[in-house]
Amino acid sequence: MDTMVMIQQTGDLKKLLSFAENSTIPDIQKNAARAITKAAYDPENRKLFHEQEVEKCLVTLLGSENDGTKIAASQAISAMCENSGSKEFFNNQGIPQLIQLLKSDNEEVREASALALANLTTCNPANANAAAEGDGIDALINALSSKRDGAIANAATVLTNMAMQESLRLSIQSHDVMHALLSPLHSANTVVQSKAALTVAATACDVEARTELRNSGGLEPLVELLHSKNDEVRRHASWAIMVCASDEPTAAELCRLGALDILEEINLSVSRKNKFSEAAHNKLLNHHLSLKYSQTGYLSSSNIITDGVYDYGRINPGTKLLPLKDLCLQEPSDRRAILLVNSKCDASPTPSMEDKSSDVGYGRSISSSSSLRRASKEKTKENSYHFSAGFGSPTEEKSEPTSGRNTALSKSATKEKGSRKGRVKKEEEKVKEEEEVAVAPKLTGEGSPDKEWLPPSDPDFCVYVYEVTRSILPITSIKEQVEVLAKYVAEKMGGKIPKEKLHDFSWELHISELKFQLKSNVVPIGLIKKGIFYHRALLFKALADRIGIGCSLVRGEYGRAWNEVKLMNESRKGVIGALPPPETYIVDLMFHPGALIKLRSREADLYRFL
Repeated sequence: MDTMVMIQQTGDLKKLLSFAENSTIPDIQKNAARAITKAAYDPENRKLFHEQEVEKCLVTLLGSENDGTKIAASQAISAMCENSGSKEFFNNQGIPQLIQLLKSDNEEVREASALALANLTTCNPANANAAAEGDGIDALINALSSKRDGAIANAATVLTNMAMQESLRLSIQSHDVMHALLSPLHSANTVVQSKAALTVAATACDVEARTELRNSGGLEPLVELLHSKNDEVRRHASWAIMVCASDEPTAAELCRLGALDILEEINLSVSRKNKFSEAAHNKLLNHHLSLKYSQTGYLSSSNIITDGVYDYGRINPGTKLLPLKDLCLQEPSDRRAILLVNSKCDASPTPSMEDKSSDVGYGRSISSSSSLRRASKEKTKENSYHFSAGFGSPTEEKSEPTSGRNTALSKSATKEKGSRKGRVKKEEEKVKEEEEVAVAPKLTGEGSPDKEWLPPSDPDFCVYVYEVTRSILPITSIKEQVEVLAKYVAEKMGGKIPKEKLHDFSWELHISELKFQLKSNVVPIGLIKKGIFYHRALLFKALADRIGIGCSLVRGEYGRAWNEVKLMNESRKGVIGALPPPETYIVDLMFHPGALIKLRSREADLYRFL
C-alpha cells in the first residue's frame, strides 16, 4: 500500500497507465492489466485507481487485437467493480465492448467478459439496462451453450440480474431462454446447476414462461437437482420449483415427477432442509389439497376445494397418500371412510349401484355440474335458473346429443363482489374445458374397451351446489350467508344435535352401511345424511368455496373439525377512520347451527375439544 501511494504521489502511476494504454507490445499491455487486477483486490488501491481514471485505460485495452490482453482487461474490470464509482463509469463505456467480446470465438475471452458483465450488473439496474440496450440478451443466451462452465455460469448470472426488471424479463423470455437453460440444468458442474436454477427462478414468473419450460422438458432436470448434495444447488432448485408451482398444470407435472416426495424427504432432514425447500413444499401442497389436509390438518380460505379432493384422515409426514383411483378400488375395511368431494355427475347411474339407487341416492343424475355452477352469459336470462334431472337408461342417454344434456344455470351477478365475479369467470373457463374434454372421447373412442376411470359421482352434492348457488349466493351480507349455509349443511347431515345427545347420534352405523352399499371406503360427501363435526366441516367448506365465502377448514382430535371465518364488525359500517381488523369466528354446525362463536372463547374451546 505504501509503495502504491508513493507511485501515485510521484505521478508515476499516471505514466504507467499511459504507457500500458499506448504500448504496442501485447505482453506489456496484458501484464499491466494483470498488475491492476492484483492491486485492485485492495479497497484503498481501487480508490487510488479510480482517482487516476484507470477505467479509461482498461476500456482501451478491451479493444486490443490480442486475446490475452482482452482477457486480462476484462478480469481487471471485474476486480474494479467493487468500487461503485468504477461501476457507474463502465455503464456507458465498457459494457458495449464487453458484449462484443461475449460474441468472440475464443472461449476464454467469452468467459472473462461474462464475468465482468456479471459483476457490473449485480445490484445495478442501470448497468443491466445498458447491457440489454447493447444487444446483450442474444449474446448471453448464446453463451449458455458455451464449452466453458465459467462462461455459462456468468451468463446465467447476468440474465438473472436483468430479469429483476419486468421489461427486461419479458425481453429475455421472448428469446427462448427456457430452451437455452436446458443444457445448463443438465450440467455436471454444481456452480452451473446453481446459477441455471436461479435463472429459472428469476424468469419463470408468468404462465407463458412456465408453460414453455414445461413443454421443453425443463422441469425434469430441475426436480433432479433437488437430489444434489450441494446446499446452494438444492436451495436454488427449491426456489425455482416454488416459482414454477404457481399454476395448476406446472404444479401437477412437478408432483408427477416426484418433487413433492423429494421436498418432503429433504424437509425431514435437519441438515438438508432450507427455507426454500419448505416454501416449495407448501406451495406444491396447495395444488394437492387432499395431501395438504391429511398432513397439516388445515386448509386456508385461499385453498379452494375442487372436484376430486378427498379427506383421507390424518397421516404422518413421510407417509404416502394413495391416489383416489387406488383408494376407490380397495375393498371396504374397518378404517374410517374417505370423504370425497365431486360435483362431476355421470350421465347414467353407476352400474353397481343401480339396484341400490333408492337408498343411496344414485338414482337421479344431474346435467354436468359445471353447468350447475356456470353463470349464464346471456344477460337477458339473468336471474333465471334451469335444472335438469335425467332418469333415462344408459342406452337412452347415449342417443341424446351431448349439448342437449348440458343445460345452463344462469345467476344474477350484478351485486356480486369483485372476487366472486373473478371466481365465476374462472368457473366458466373451467366449464368450457370440461365440456371439450367430455365431448372428445365420444367423437374419437366410441365403444373402446378401455373406458376412462371416473371417481364415484355424487348427484346429491350437485343438488347442494345448485341450491346454495340459487338461494344463498344472492344474499348481500356475508355474515348472513355464513349463518344460512351453516343451517343448510346441518339440516343435510342430521340436523341440530344437543350436546348431551351426541353419543346417541348413530352416524357410525350410517357410514358403515354406505361403505357396504358402495363396496368401497370412499364415500361421496353428498351421500352422508348423518354426519358429525368432520363431515359437516368438509361439506361447509366445499359449498362455501363454490359461492365465494372465504373460510378455512381445521382438523382437531377425536373426529372434531371446524370452519373459521373472518368477519368485520357490522356496527362499524360507515364509520370514518381506520377500521379494526376482522375478527375470527368458528361456525357452529352441530349444537346451534348457524351460531358464530368468537375464536379463543370458552364456547369455542367447548366446540373444538372434547
